[in-house]
Amino acid sequence: MGILIEPEEAERLVREYSDLILRLGYTWLKSTQDAEDICQNVLLSLVEKRNYPTSPEEERAWIIRMAINACKNLRRSAWRSRTVGLDTVAEQAAFQPDPGGVLETVQALPLKYREVTALYYFIGYDTNEIASLLHITPAAVRKRLSRARDILREQLKEENL
Repeated sequence: MGILIEPEEAERLVREYSDLILRLGYTWLKSTQDAEDICQNVLLSLVEKRNYPTSPEEERAWIIRMAINACKNLRRSAWRSRTVGLDTVAEQAAFQPDPGGVLETVQALPLKYREVTALYYFIGYDTNEIASLLHITPAAVRKRLSRARDILREQLKEENL
């Protein structure tokens, strides 16, 4: 299938959304390489199909939903459960969070807390937008954020002792 959008539009999508998709992928998968794969797949899908919303807010939400779904699909794939990543056998050359830092502590959170924390603090969505993206209630988002903050506060307090 050929590319259906103009090169300028493809460049705009890469420029505006590659960092966002990479951050989401890393938050979900805890692997730089997997996040890069997700980013590439989502951007290629966008370039090949010009059927996404045209308003900037809807476009951004749609792309985030695509990235989250791609991460979910990769996490539950049989291939992922039967292989060993290069990061377990080779030295990391790409970005890794500082040991004992806030990002590493956020990465250690359970997924349901990690995803709302990333969407709220790293991407800047409000609780209503996160609720819409994750198909949960705004109250559930606020509760997860509160619990995540409590966990982070305790873990960071323990590390500083």
